[in-house]
Amino acid sequence: MIILSLLHPIKQIPVQVWTFADETVIRIGRSTDNQVILYSAVVSRHHVELRRIGLEWEVVNLGTNGTYLNGKRITQTTITDGAILRLARSGPNLQVRMGEAALKELTETIPAARFTNHRPDLPLIPTEITSHPPQIEEPAEPEASKQ
Repeated sequence: MIILSLLHPIKQIPVQVWTFADETVIRIGRSTDNQVILYSAVVSRHHVELRRIGLEWEVVNLGTNGTYLNGKRITQTTITDGAILRLARSGPNLQVRMGEAALKELTETIPAARFTNHRPDLPLIPTEITSHPPQIEEPAEPEASKQ
């Protein structure tokens, strides 16, 4: 299991969490065909991939503005539990956690509403935190006829 947490830019606490149980590749970027969708001007459509290689995970930069692992710019490297990925120099931070123990720890400290469980049988829909919600206007109710 791998868990990705979008961290608040100042407080560095999770504001959105994605859990993945069986995936071998996880794509992150602005495009809606990614498993983790982050709308930010500095994030590329396909910015980064996490790939499971045996029991380990590696991160591969695909973005124009770069990917940083624990503050160092990378192109491709293995990652460990607790690593912080930053998309672009000034972009969003994602913390990577691995294993059931990490999930238990997070669920004890984070409201369930912030979790997004990836299910391959469902379409990928951006969450309210990671997307620009559509502006839907309610139709005006007709005024009662004065008779």
